[in-house]
Amino acid sequence: MTNLKIGQVASLLALSVDTVRTWIDEGRIPASRTDGGHRTIQGTDLARFLSESYEKSPEESNHLSARNRFVGLVTKVTKDGVMAQIEIQAGGHRFVSLISSEATESMGLKAGVVAAAVVKSTNVVIELP
Repeated sequence: MTNLKIGQVASLLALSVDTVRTWIDEGRIPASRTDGGHRTIQGTDLARFLSESYEKSPEESNHLSARNRFVGLVTKVTKDGVMAQIEIQAGGHRFVSLISSEATESMGLKAGVVAAAVVKSTNVVIELP
């Protein structure tokens, strides 16, 4: 069984340690204390919390088959005649997408705009740190 420290959970979720502590205090995430008094979260409890949070998310679209949505901030747009490269920072993740320049213009994508990177892949590699 994996027990995670509050700092590890904060890093995984791209949140502050204070936010994780608050969620524990509010009972949103179950935690226990070590003999030394430090709070830890079981990996299974965190997974359940994340799954339930995702199911309740109002941002989820039922009209897409892709379920991996990362809402973030557009940090850079590089356009040429036909294509554009869009960079989005969502939490601790940087996403880069190539779309048409026409779509970029019609969506009004530029640095500072909030947008979602929607990921759909037939091949996802999982790696342990």
